[in-house]
Amino acid sequence: MDKQDAVALTRSLLGYDTINPPGREADCARHAARLLQDWGYQVETHDFEPGRTSVVARAGGNGGKAPLCLTGHLDVVPLGTRAWSRDPFAGETDGDRLYGRGTSDMKSGVAAILLAARSFAKRLRGTPGVVLVLTASEENGCVGSRHLAALPQLMGKAGAIVVGEPTSNHPYVGHKGSLKFHADFRGVCAHGSMPELGVNAIYKAARAVGDLAAFDFGQPAHPVMGAATLSVGTFEGGSGVNLVPDAARIGVDIRTLPGMDHAALLARLRALMGEDVEIDTFSDLPAVWTAPDAEWMQRVFEICTPFLAAPPDVRTATYMTDAANLRKVYGDVPTVVLGPGEPQMAHQTDEYCSMERICQAVALYEAIIGDWCAARPTLRA
Repeated sequence: MDKQDAVALTRSLLGYDTINPPGREADCARHAARLLQDWGYQVETHDFEPGRTSVVARAGGNGGKAPLCLTGHLDVVPLGTRAWSRDPFAGETDGDRLYGRGTSDMKSGVAAILLAARSFAKRLRGTPGVVLVLTASEENGCVGSRHLAALPQLMGKAGAIVVGEPTSNHPYVGHKGSLKFHADFRGVCAHGSMPELGVNAIYKAARAVGDLAAFDFGQPAHPVMGAATLSVGTFEGGSGVNLVPDAARIGVDIRTLPGMDHAALLARLRALMGEDVEIDTFSDLPAVWTAPDAEWMQRVFEICTPFLAAPPDVRTATYMTDAANLRKVYGDVPTVVLGPGEPQMAHQTDEYCSMERICQAVALYEAIIGDWCAARPTLRA
């Protein structure tokens, strides 16, 4: 892989301001779509709202084995309050580092997916082929992929998924699920000097927070992912010190393990917090897990080994990915999270990635595509 190609394409993607909110992925998505069309891919775009564009592209397909899906997201998080020492959209370099918002999370992964797709564009006829899914609005709850998952005819089929999120090119076999909600508590307003005439909603919310802090999932820890977790991240209530508050709201972030029933868990939490609580769930995504000894995962480990200092150990991501939604369409297919970005640089000021790792990721994706399509190339470390 020509390093200049890999860096140039990543830099071109960085130049599109896709900070979410508001997102504005459309121009970046159209750029990727044009490239794929020029290379011979069948390309479709989908806007779940104006300017929020996702891309689905495919090539090959032989009616037997399902294609391989490679996926990444086009949006990035805000710059934060700390000043950057580099232009976050210019793709400045220093040694092996390429700087910019989204270098690690995850426009370098998208660039590597696109370049691997270019390499195979003319070689997929009569093979299982590939489907590329480039999503809008991943960073605020995988919204874009949720809308795509509601369009099974657009999405088609896939037999395995490669997610190009940042892993420093180490293959991860999954990640925890996500269950996030707001819980609203109602009371009765009264003058602060006569609290006995009111019902304090903040007290209700505070009691619920205490109960949540002591909540026992009753679920053994996963051997790789560890334990399920619960965190109360926001607490709002009241409109004045001299008023008994009649409304309060908390925000809860739960990370779940494979096999956990989210509906049953929500029912337990509702009973714990009180039957009159109103729950607004805004993220409900299952855990993603592929057994490390699964045949395809072992092939991916084998492909990755020449690029790593040692044979890969079994790891899972701490973050969510679009795979949780895509598997609603594709089924419980084997899934690997594998990308050139640095996990610890995601969402950081002065975010960067290794340019050498972008090139390696292209070679990794080429090898995985070739293996899936029964044309195993010689690995280039």
